Amino acid sequence: MTETLRLSLADASALALDAFRRAGLSEAHAQALTETVMAGQRDECHSHGLYRVLGCVRTVREGKVDPQAVPEVKDTAPSIVTVDAHYGYSPLAFRQGLPLLVEKARSQGVAALAINRCFHFSALWPEVELIAAEGLAALALTPSHAWVAPAGGTKGVFGTNPIAFAWPRPGPFPFVFDFATSASARGEIELHRRAGKPIPEGWAIDAEGQPTTDPAAALAGAMLTFGGHKGSALSAMVELLAGPLIGDMTSAESMAFDAGVGAAPCHGELLIALNPASFLGAAAAENIDRAEALFDAILGQGARLPSQRRYQARQRTEASGEIEIPKALYDDLKALLV
Repeated sequence: MTETLRLSLADASALALDAFRRAGLSEAHAQALTETVMAGQRDECHSHGLYRVLGCVRTVREGKVDPQAVPEVKDTAPSIVTVDAHYGYSPLAFRQGLPLLVEKARSQGVAALAINRCFHFSALWPEVELIAAEGLAALALTPSHAWVAPAGGTKGVFGTNPIAFAWPRPGPFPFVFDFATSASARGEIELHRRAGKPIPEGWAIDAEGQPTTDPAAALAGAMLTFGGHKGSALSAMVELLAGPLIGDMTSAESMAFDAGVGAAPCHGELLIALNPASFLGAAAAENIDRAEALFDAILGQGARLPSQRRYQARQRTEASGEIEIPKALYDDLKALLV
């Protein structure tokens, strides 16, 4: 059994923040990264929680990411915002571009935020949740590294290429889904490897193109898309919209840029915000109610909404004021402070 320990939210946040500062990240980057990993840990998304601190620090030490980069926000067009992250981490670039994205979505009805030359490591739901908190619907797309084989193939071409969507709702929690177009997140396989547990069938193939449940063999081979050709097509869409469309790297180009270092992927991200009030005018309230009827129809038959378990975890964590992590992870994090 894996040994675990509990930390207060304040202590866990301080541990992450100290690790980022010790790695040489600017205070603005350290704060933004800490908020991001703590959001994942708070919601019991362990593959995107404190575990990610290790990879972020390693990427800095490998000299790929600029720990002092200052994002540059540009008002590119009436409905387009671009942020040049200047090879820094994406959370700070997103936070600095968000106010102008919201402003444009409210005035234009639809607006897009393109983040270029960023190192992205996190889930997308923290970003679309922040957009939904402004009363806007949101869509986010980003590639990664070419770890994922296309349907019918055996070699990595796509990234895990997540898609996230948020719909604003009354109350504290929007409707949100966030999933990789691969059968699993890369971090899930890495966590299985750290825990010495096999991965489910259908997640990956080994270096010879054969199905495997060995996480180490999976990491040396290729991941698989979910839903076969359907996930493969969606993954290609992400490559195009968050790559060539915004003038940034595909997953294969990002992996070539990495040159075998094993850093976080460097690429672009596309976020789209839509303002229901602009589409609906006086009919906004009526149609928001129709959306709620849809959610009630789902819940009314015993099904659950995406992110429902994550929100329940958030409520538990906030009530207890604590998180639980493997002791091995805690030891690794403490070692970053030496």
